[in-house]
Amino acid sequence: MSQTSHLADPDRNPSFTKAIFSGEIREDLVFPFPAPSAADREAAAAVLDSLRGWATETVDARKHDHDGRFTDETRAGMAELGLMGLNIPEEYGGFGASAVVFNRVMGEIGCIDAALTVYFGAHQSIGCKGITLFGTEAQKQKYLPKCASGELIAAFCLTEAGSGSDAQAMRSTAVPSADGTHYVLNGSKIWISNAGFASLLTVFAKVPVEVDGKAKQRVTAFIVDAHAPGVSMGQPEQKMGIKASDTRTFTFENVKVPVDDRLGEVGSGFKIALEILNSGRLGLAAASTRGTREMMRHALEYAKQREQFGRPIGTFEMIQRKFASAAADCYASDAAWMVTSAMVDRGGVDFSLETASCKIFASELANRTANETMQIAGGIGYSKEYPYEQFVRDSRINMIFEGTNEILRALIALSALQQPGERLKQIGKAFKDPLRSIGAISGYIAGRAKRQLVKPEFTKVHPALKEEADQLAEVIHDLALGVESLLMSEGKRIIEKQFHQERLSNAATDIYLSVCALARATAALDAAGGDEAKAAPDLDCTRLFVAAAARRARRAVRALSRNQDARQKAVAERAMENAQLCPELEIG
Repeated sequence: MSQTSHLADPDRNPSFTKAIFSGEIREDLVFPFPAPSAADREAAAAVLDSLRGWATETVDARKHDHDGRFTDETRAGMAELGLMGLNIPEEYGGFGASAVVFNRVMGEIGCIDAALTVYFGAHQSIGCKGITLFGTEAQKQKYLPKCASGELIAAFCLTEAGSGSDAQAMRSTAVPSADGTHYVLNGSKIWISNAGFASLLTVFAKVPVEVDGKAKQRVTAFIVDAHAPGVSMGQPEQKMGIKASDTRTFTFENVKVPVDDRLGEVGSGFKIALEILNSGRLGLAAASTRGTREMMRHALEYAKQREQFGRPIGTFEMIQRKFASAAADCYASDAAWMVTSAMVDRGGVDFSLETASCKIFASELANRTANETMQIAGGIGYSKEYPYEQFVRDSRINMIFEGTNEILRALIALSALQQPGERLKQIGKAFKDPLRSIGAISGYIAGRAKRQLVKPEFTKVHPALKEEADQLAEVIHDLALGVESLLMSEGKRIIEKQFHQERLSNAATDIYLSVCALARATAALDAAGGDEAKAAPDLDCTRLFVAAAARRARRAVRALSRNQDARQKAVAERAMENAQLCPELEIG
């Protein structure tokens, strides 16, 4: 598989999410629902069977949580199974798994132990992924075989005390030596997963450069030996959940990093970080979704045997609603990470916004599910004797990992607005010289009239799902018109309008998940020969999800023009100024 198949490459490749902001439905990017190859099915079955058998005998997630560490046997077992090199290419000693297989396996580990999922993902999804994607042949030969065997455990070092998602604000520096043989690295990184186990670090720092005669600093990536002189670690962080995941601070004091261990070109660090995080977000989505299944498995078993008023609590409709909502959401989330994984394997697709959507939705699904399972369990859910309270603690971090969901929502909205924004900017220039630009202006006006009257259509959805497809097509049409109106009224100010960014990204995420669910249900109907009764489990989940998602998306689009934004800002700013949430209730 070529390296570029793992890159989003937003400057050249098509994007489903970006297209819907212009009212286009790129069905070819989602349909048909991906059918894993025979080789992928065989590989996944072999890995999953071995993993399940080993985990049943070895892994005790409750003990890991209690002790705050993994046993040596657990870590050694993962290496012996070949899991530590699952997505490392075969020529470097790995398994060479496709994105579909890798994310399915990561999902299975998410069912077993959330902290173990972090250990696995921090090593491969982000820790050594940069070497796989951007490393030189020499770097790959030197490091990847040892990463694949588990001899080297990798970690990803981006976040600092003063810079998280804002990588440009980082203060770590890497200054070239006078003789040009190495860089001198100084700075610190916080919240580093796998820190206590890691021997190999992907570190981001600013390198001084001269641009047009002016001194600048450019974010650059480096491969760093975690045991090199000048590298030190803090104590393990005492966390709310995923306690066995070793999380610490790394400090770098005059660390000499050979020039040969620079990853990519000077100044390409930001792009490298984004590409690596795309991989991490998709794996996190799969793990969160499969983890949702496992949490609900416990709740379902409890709801069947726990009786109140002479019957199982699972027969009560308020409990049933929780199961139905989680089932529909899980169905769509599984469909989305699968479709997006296939985009990665296919190549030639910009999947950056889709991985962000998958991560947002799945992480919030897992967090919501954890709280629902605790509610279903009632009083015992709050007791450490049962797994429910650990579900809540372990799932919460997912909405912060790999870029907070707030940052990802801004990323989706602002990235997807670029294309319609550029179109409007060109029209703005044309109006300044209307006589010379009459063709462009008339073309835009005609196009706008057409966009208002002509709605996009789905052509690849099974006829049984026409009503749901039509609902989504109408939402996409309204979204595109809303985007155009918003850009015309706000212009560059949209960069600061996060209420609107949130609405746009929420609508886009609901649309993408819905289309993936439609693709999955269409495939199920085709496999059933069009028999709706045979495909009922797929149809019911899809219809529930699309109906709810379309309602949410419609509300989000309507709120672009009718909202309480000014009042929200007034309340929030007053609270910040007074350090008091709202007026006190005075009695007497």
